[in-house]
Amino acid sequence: MMPVALALTVPTVVALGASADGSSPWWASLVPLVPVVAIFWFVILLPARRKQQKIESFLGALKVGDRVITTGGIYGQVTKLGDQVVQIQIADKIRIDVARASIGGYQGQPAVVEGNE
Repeated sequence: MMPVALALTVPTVVALGASADGSSPWWASLVPLVPVVAIFWFVILLPARRKQQKIESFLGALKVGDRVITTGGIYGQVTKLGDQVVQIQIADKIRIDVARASIGGYQGQPAVVEGNE
């Protein structure tokens, strides 16, 4: 008589989960998908979420007097803040309105928002 531990070999254990017609269970086809989704999450989605949070915190911290550069390469000083629009002074008595999302970063520091290149 065989011991129970030897009777349950790998093919036997796999066959226990198979249906009577020989096809594998529905969840067996999802097993390879789990690592792919996990890799996608950690390589693409998580860094993108962190970058978006960094951009939102930067744009939320803007204040009058900050020296900024836009994603289009315009240097200026913030003179007025709105919900969606920021007014920057680019020269003496010359002020322009730009979208808040187009502010790329502070002058002399690495860009927080990458421009269209």
